[in-house]
Amino acid sequence: MQSELTYRRPESQPTSESYSPKPNKPSWTTVNRLVHYMLREQRLVFLLIGIAIATTAVTLLPSSTITTGPIDAYSVSESVQLMNPRRSVYNPTGFESFNMGGKIPLGLKRKGLRIVVTGGAGFVGSHLVDRLIARGDSVIVVDNFFTGNKDNVMHHFGNPRFELIRHDVVEPLLLEVDQIYHLACPASPVHYKYNPVKTIISFFIALLIFIIIIMMMMMIIITNVVGTLNMLGLAKRIGARFLLTSTSEVYGDPLQHPQVETYWGNVNPIGVRSCYDEGKRTAETLTMDYHRGAGVEVRIARIFNTYGPRMCIDDGRVVSNFVAQALRKEPLTVYGDGKQTRSFQYVSDLVEGLMRLMEGEHVGPFNLGNPGEFTMLELAQVVQETIDPNAKIEFKPNTEDDPHKRKPDITKAKELLGWKPKVPLRKGLPMMVSDFRQRIFGDQKNPATTTTSTTTA
Repeated sequence: MQSELTYRRPESQPTSESYSPKPNKPSWTTVNRLVHYMLREQRLVFLLIGIAIATTAVTLLPSSTITTGPIDAYSVSESVQLMNPRRSVYNPTGFESFNMGGKIPLGLKRKGLRIVVTGGAGFVGSHLVDRLIARGDSVIVVDNFFTGNKDNVMHHFGNPRFELIRHDVVEPLLLEVDQIYHLACPASPVHYKYNPVKTIISFFIALLIFIIIIMMMMMIIITNVVGTLNMLGLAKRIGARFLLTSTSEVYGDPLQHPQVETYWGNVNPIGVRSCYDEGKRTAETLTMDYHRGAGVEVRIARIFNTYGPRMCIDDGRVVSNFVAQALRKEPLTVYGDGKQTRSFQYVSDLVEGLMRLMEGEHVGPFNLGNPGEFTMLELAQVVQETIDPNAKIEFKPNTEDDPHKRKPDITKAKELLGWKPKVPLRKGLPMMVSDFRQRIFGDQKNPATTTTSTTTA
């Protein structure tokens, strides 16, 4: 059966009456309807309640959130942080306080941050990662393993809050994080200076060694400059807080003793140490330029001599040299007359200072070091007392541009960060010796357990 049309609209309408528009209603009718609409279902009551709530909220807002005057990039950056619920302020009780002016109800734990640590497989970086993981944060370690060691962070493998990326910071990196600890840079003298002349076998071998050394020095300069630029660019794009680990080497061979943060230093710009010294000074310059010009939240730490477990055994630093030589029954090598002074802080003290600086409200720079001052001969004697009283001391000519004195003034860190070192040399050195003995002779089963426990010392 075929379908068929059962209804069709009439083609023409009756035209007996001509069209006339609807007469306009009086305006009072519209007003009357509006009044009736508002009075029905208590709509007016709810409107008044909403106005009262909004007025109360505006009245009780902190005055610090209202800005007057011209808006610059830094103030905009701070405003973004106020609206970012992931930005927290570290406090030792385990609770979190936001910059919103509100309080966290009792019973709620702090929300873990997402943090990247460049150079996190290295000596200091791995201890920092331990503390951040223990605090409940999610940590991304970025390391090219030039001086770092995967064994230093292997005990975190399998932890869902830990991630390891093999990457050179001189190449751009895209991540979404809350904080950036920039520790990536070879800091050992062996890696940034070396004299190949004494080991010449032939002209071609010496030339090859010289080329390799120049490439290593260029790598340090590139890491300090290009690597820092990349990490600052990342911090700018994602609104993360950036911490630069600078060094006491920016003071060079100081003419002021002890060194305060306002001292500009005495550096040889063309010496064998200059690739590291000037590289870090440039990194500080770039960091402050990004802070002033782009509104990036930055922190700068100037780290003095640090020792502890996981140091590279043969990295050329004086503490690791003495400990390794004493354990191997070799003479302790003292360069020059041994009257040069240094200050030595244990790694757990440094990590505490870095975390306080990152979570605080002060840019820096801050000296982070132990003001206890030792000559090289006094340090050698402490190593003898700790490992082998019969260890011999061997004197050799001093190295070029070796600073005569180095001691931090940490008054600023004490007052603004509430930080000071707690582990004296004679207490921290045995813990380092235990770690070195295990790695040199393998007389303990689990190095990760030993080194992890020392971070809370």
